[in-house]
This record gives sequence, structure tokens and C-alpha cells, in this order.
Amino acid sequence: MSGTKLSGGADSVAEPGGPDEDGEPSPPDVTEDEIFDVLSNRRRRHALHAIAGAENETHDLGELSERVAAWENEIDVAEVDYAERKRVYTALQQSHLPRLDEVGLVEFDKDRGTVDATPALEDVEIYLDVVRGNEIPWSEYYLGLSGVSAALLLAVWVNAFPFTMVPDLGWFAFVVVAFSVSAAANRYYSRDMKLGGDSSPAELE
Repeated sequence: MSGTKLSGGADSVAEPGGPDEDGEPSPPDVTEDEIFDVLSNRRRRHALHAIAGAENETHDLGELSERVAAWENEIDVAEVDYAERKRVYTALQQSHLPRLDEVGLVEFDKDRGTVDATPALEDVEIYLDVVRGNEIPWSEYYLGLSGVSAALLLAVWVNAFPFTMVPDLGWFAFVVVAFSVSAAANRYYSRDMKLGGDSSPAELE
């Protein structure tokens, strides 16, 4: 999965700013590794959440800093003091926004102090694709569950002890229930784990 492009074809190698089929500049491709890297930082997640929450809007760095500071301190924007705002402002200006601009998720104008979302940001639909509390990607969780289920059913197939103490149908039912419960949990925890929206980031709710 490493290096997979989130936009364009599987073998796309388009350069940032290169023309698309209509002759318009095409957005740079963003790899999954880059997505996971930028989302691994809490402050960048909050900044992207704020930016993605307002489509076709140019964000002022000062206002963006206040909103992120409010989320970090779990207070209202009106309660953010100068030190809290300045700390976030400096970090966004010098580190986080340039990094997001570098991978192609935002367009950051440092001189004007403005930030705009790029079309590539629309591809980042899942906010945190992890099993809550364990920081395990759901894809890895299901892979592990599949392995355990295969080993279990193989043991039942060869009549290994102590698996013979439970009817075969019981083990098959266990596997079905395990996947059903996992799928329900995945849907429940992931339904609000998206970038954008009017509310605060899901991890704060």
C-alpha cells in the first residue's frame, strides 16, 4: 500500500502544475504515506479539519490559529488568549502549513497569511482510519482477524483438541459474529471521523 496515489491513475506520475486532459494545471498526486504522515500530527489534523470545513473559502492564518488553539485547549474561540494563539500561529506558519502545501493538500501564501484547500484535500475522506484506543489501522485489524479465523477454522477442520469440544457450527457462527461486530464497530467509529464539518474534530467529541 506504500506509495499508492490517491488521485490519478495507479501509475500516475504527473508533476505538480502539469496540464491535464483539458489543458488545465493538474493538482499534484498525494501518496497514502504522505497522508498518514500529515495526519499523524494533531495540530495538522485540526488545521485540515478547519480548512476542509469551509469549501471555496480562503482562510486567514490568524483566524485559523485561533480556531485550532481553541480546539487544542478545549475552549471557545473567544477564550483563546494571545499566548495560546501566538504559539499555534507560529507553528502553523513555520512548519505545518508549509508541509501541507508541500504535499499538495493546501495552498499557503505566507506573505498574505492565507490558506486555501486544494482539490487533493477532497480525496482525504477518512479522518482517522484506526481502531479507537489502539491506533491500529482497520485494514490491519481485519487482516489479523482473517488470519485468526483461518487458523481457527483449520483447527476445527482437522479436529484438533480442544476445538472438538464445540460443534463445528458453533465455531463458524463465532467467526461470522466476530466479523459482523467488527464491521458494526468500524462503521460506528468512522461515520464522523472525517475532515471538515461545522463541528469540532471528532477526537474531541
